[in-house]
Amino acid sequence: MAMAVIFDMDGTLFQTNKILEMALEETFTNLRDKGLWKEETPIENYREIMGVPLKTVWEILLPHHSDEIRFMANDFFQDKLIENIKAGNGELYPNVQQVLMFLKENNYALFIASNGQKDYLTAITEHYELNNWITETFSIEQIHSQNKADLVREILQKYNLEKGAVIGDRLSDIDAAKSNGLVAIGCDFDFAQAREMKEADVVIEDLNELKAIISDLNGF
Repeated sequence: MAMAVIFDMDGTLFQTNKILEMALEETFTNLRDKGLWKEETPIENYREIMGVPLKTVWEILLPHHSDEIRFMANDFFQDKLIENIKAGNGELYPNVQQVLMFLKENNYALFIASNGQKDYLTAITEHYELNNWITETFSIEQIHSQNKADLVREILQKYNLEKGAVIGDRLSDIDAAKSNGLVAIGCDFDFAQAREMKEADVVIEDLNELKAIISDLNGF
């Protein structure tokens, strides 16, 4: 049976920080222009919560606003993120393509499980041609519970997989791995937090480390 290797997207494969501030600043400028926001853009707040479902993001960033305004802000934000991706302003982390190629050539089943929206994820996978190696990309939008553990479980069930690893930079990725009996590999990258990384089975500082780690897990 093939071994599943399930990647988070933001802060794991894709350097979201390259486009985050631009898109968030544009979004809150738009809100200010509409008279819906008067303060500075809460960039630091967003960095702290990177990786949580988008509904939660906007509840935190716009705590006193209606769901209608939150939906509007999110739609604008997503459009700006996608514009920046297509304009080439984003960037993958070092060694992403080399690592994916290595794993694919060694017959691992590769997936993306992300809290990002489908159109955003599609923009990244298409722009960087990740589908050359990734079997399927799963968005949290596909899961009613909005829980990444359930999203990972759906991947395992759909492809009849029982063993593998989840690679990500936040606690939701680590919990998703452990809830499904998989190995939790923490990425100590831009948005990672030390207290969360302590919960991982293994912590890496460069994706290239995965070649040896995944091979060891599979008994190579």
